[in-house]
Amino acid sequence: MRKTLILAALLAATPFAAAADELSYTFVEAGWTQVRLNDNDLDDPKTNGAYLRGSYNIAKNVNVFGGYSAVSESYKQDGYRLKVELAQPELGIGYHMNLSDRVDFTADAAWVRVALEAKLSGNGYHERAKDTVNAGRITAGIRAKPSPRTEAWLKGGVIDGSRMDTEFVGTLGGQVKFNQTWGLVGEIQLFDDVSQYSVGVRASF
Repeated sequence: MRKTLILAALLAATPFAAAADELSYTFVEAGWTQVRLNDNDLDDPKTNGAYLRGSYNIAKNVNVFGGYSAVSESYKQDGYRLKVELAQPELGIGYHMNLSDRVDFTADAAWVRVALEAKLSGNGYHERAKDTVNAGRITAGIRAKPSPRTEAWLKGGVIDGSRMDTEFVGTLGGQVKFNQTWGLVGEIQLFDDVSQYSVGVRASF
């Protein structure tokens, strides 16, 4: 009788254990980000800032997501100061499908806006310039759980928009989970001559 009760308890707990091990598409995330222009002539200029990102699973295989990042950097030379600010909001929808117990296929489409502002001042001189680009991005890839406390994802696709050519965009990321809710996230995104690095904390639900 005792063995029967133990077996019944284990069988009852199995669905909950499996659910806890699934990849979550409902989360909020925030942290530090850096945008770097890969240009040897300009000594690879970079800007630092912060980002906020979130995703919500609206159906079994569908999620919506959004994010906002803002970076800035100041340069001083010969009495002049140049401040560069870059803001990037995005909104999108994603699809995910189980390929195995630990691997999902993912695909998403997003609207992305890149707003650049530069301010030059010094020696009685003031100048301000702004530019904005709206673009669409489509990517596909895989998201996996190499172990119960780690995740990794890789995806690639294209981005195209106003006043820009179609370019390849790729993302590589991973997460180390402290528990079922909290985890440390790192990600690299490559686009043309621009690299974006992010490190943050994610809460999954």
